[in-house]
Amino acid sequence: MKLKIGIVGLRRGRTWINIFSKDNRSSVVALCDKDQSLLEEFPADKKFTNIRDLLAMDLDAIVICTPPKFHAEQTILALESGKHVLCEVPAATTISECQKIVDAVKKSGKNYMLAENSCYSDMHLTWQSIVENNNLGKVIYAEAEYIHDCRQLMKDADGTLTWRANFPPIQYCTHSLGPLLFITDDRCVSATGFSSGSNVSPDIGATDLEVGLFRTANETTIKILCGFSIERHPSFHWYVIYGTNGVLESQRQYNDPINGYYKATKSDQKMKFCQSNMAAHGTAENRVASEFTESIISGKIPSIDVYRAMDYTIPGICAHLSAQKGGDVVSVPNLRTEY
Repeated sequence: MKLKIGIVGLRRGRTWINIFSKDNRSSVVALCDKDQSLLEEFPADKKFTNIRDLLAMDLDAIVICTPPKFHAEQTILALESGKHVLCEVPAATTISECQKIVDAVKKSGKNYMLAENSCYSDMHLTWQSIVENNNLGKVIYAEAEYIHDCRQLMKDADGTLTWRANFPPIQYCTHSLGPLLFITDDRCVSATGFSSGSNVSPDIGATDLEVGLFRTANETTIKILCGFSIERHPSFHWYVIYGTNGVLESQRQYNDPINGYYKATKSDQKMKFCQSNMAAHGTAENRVASEFTESIISGKIPSIDVYRAMDYTIPGICAHLSAQKGGDVVSVPNLRTEY
């Protein structure tokens, strides 16, 4: 029997419609979006403009692809209705919302997975294997940047500002911080943040750049830079991990090579990587969907479960709180134990 999937939010959701529809273990049977014109673009048995109508259906799982401010409420509603949840990033926008999601997952007994596709790119999975095999030695420092000029997406056709205009950049750090924590099996314990303010597009009021400096449970320092209202092209993701035996570094521009060097068992051994899509769209998302589907069928907990989802989400919230306080250090709660 195929899993019955419902998808809410059809701009980003169109990707998941395509993926789950092609998997012989699942079928997309219901769609939801407040924009009726988007609903008309896709075939489905049932279509709704209200998520509560969608959740009243007999479905196995919901994929949430709406703007971040809706993620927590819709996730909790879905779990309370007895559905498994795959949610786009970030998981929530406040620490309180994160705790409520954790509570809802525990109460429901259903699977929750964060759709952090960057963790499942070819490059990051290769790096994970290298770190797990201790070829890089002890990881002592890591960095990542996500720079993407999204100003054209910050206004609707009628001039109304979208969610992107006032969303703190560092709270969208999961594509950067997530893979680094995924690879190193670590979590952040403290955060310091700084903001550039709004200089590039003061008419929109969007923050140009925010930077977060994190300390992890394994005593690694991580720096993350995020900017979505900044004059730089093309957009890019960049990552670097330093270990006691070497370094792994991605390309800064798409035509650059992916670099790696570590001593390992042979002195001066050099590493070569295949080029990979830094946006992680395509193959990585297929891997996310496949693991989510398998987790439901097998009853296993997915790799990026509710706790890892919060490990990737909460540090960005804390870094933004720090930036608002002029860079004060903010402790990052561990929702496994602290609440």
